[in-house]
Amino acid sequence: MQVDFHGAAGQVTGSMHVVEVGGKRLLLDCGMLQGSREAELSNFDSFPFDPASIDAVILSHAHIDHVGRLPLLTDRGFKGPILAQEATAELLPIMLLDSASLQESDAERSNRKRKPGTPEIRPLYTRESVARAMLQVRTLKYDLRISIFPGVDLQFRDAGHILGSSTVTVQGDGKVLVYTGDLGQKNTPILRDPEPIPKADLLLMESTYGNRLHKDRETTIAEIGRILDAAWRNGGNVLIPAFAVGRSQELLYWFAQNWNEWNMSRWKIVLDSPMAAKVVRVYDKHHAIFDEAAQKVMQGSQNPFRLPNLLITQTVDESKSVNAMTSGVIIIAGNGMASGGRIIHHLRRQLERPQSHVMFVGYQAQGTLGRRLVDGAQWVRIDRANVRVNARIHTVGGLSAHADQAGLMDWYGGFKEPPRVVLVHGEDVAREALAGELSLKYGVDVDLAYPGESVTV
Repeated sequence: MQVDFHGAAGQVTGSMHVVEVGGKRLLLDCGMLQGSREAELSNFDSFPFDPASIDAVILSHAHIDHVGRLPLLTDRGFKGPILAQEATAELLPIMLLDSASLQESDAERSNRKRKPGTPEIRPLYTRESVARAMLQVRTLKYDLRISIFPGVDLQFRDAGHILGSSTVTVQGDGKVLVYTGDLGQKNTPILRDPEPIPKADLLLMESTYGNRLHKDRETTIAEIGRILDAAWRNGGNVLIPAFAVGRSQELLYWFAQNWNEWNMSRWKIVLDSPMAAKVVRVYDKHHAIFDEAAQKVMQGSQNPFRLPNLLITQTVDESKSVNAMTSGVIIIAGNGMASGGRIIHHLRRQLERPQSHVMFVGYQAQGTLGRRLVDGAQWVRIDRANVRVNARIHTVGGLSAHADQAGLMDWYGGFKEPPRVVLVHGEDVAREALAGELSLKYGVDVDLAYPGESVTV
């Protein structure tokens, strides 16, 4: 069994690893690079392998940095099955159609401004490309081990990161490979805890927060309450950049859970994301894979997805009308790194207001607007305009959908015998710290993956 690393190897986005086993070539994830303009342009590059040579794609979950280049892969010759957990398969077209729409809009806007005689800008892929790719999707339940090719078995277990997120176990050639995808924290609302795995010969492990410890969850929730109260007293709005899958639903859950304590009825809550609205409907269909506490909450008087003061916008005009509200509004909008989506327009209009509060609730990649804001930028450039940052910027780390160093170490401790580890999906400073801790505690060999490198087991 051989693994070739091509993405999220030395960085957080763009997950993509090729596994050669049983005479077949499997692609673990096919993610989009996110962050700087240069990183996003590199998504147009040729794949570092022939897409037609891939026999199957296996998806860990539906976040765009793990699935965002799938339509491009099929456009360029991949004909095999795309294997995904059931909820992931339902989220997949929502995510990819939104991505395609953004790609088409960006290309159209660029073409209106291009000089005569210059080549036409084409989108990375189109909505038609997404529709063709979806024809190749095949679903798999949690914990069910199946043979996908003679001598090659596949099993998904719950990773506790977002709805449908999975750790991937591939067995073949007498070896067991486990790929974490993205691992969630224990006690994350709605989701079940990451499921332990007893055995592996090789582990491909994410390391996003390999050098950090998250704030205690109770402390984090109390902090959110204080931010909301301060914003109310200041007479401003609260802007929350959040991805449509996972974080948006968790925020609504905490609003419902703290309805009386935070006096949530005084706010207008706006989920400014048509995609998030579709995701909520998928969540509503999959209560069976919620944790027990969430299943009870969904039956209570304050269902997080049906709060009485919740407005879920659909149209651009509805989104624009939110900007006319200068106080008393909590706006949750994508994307979570403020590198695109409707949150950009809200930040453009409200960052200059000292009454505004901006609350970041997830990882901010290098090169993104979100990263510049949490790093303390006094001026930022949005839509070709220089914008003064007078708003109050808050970073709430305890809501991360990723396990921190302690969580990763704890999950690794679930193996009966510590397997060899290759760290992916993390910047070097995080990976080096996690590698050191794993080696010290478990005496295990730990490697850091880089693009173009391979390991054999």
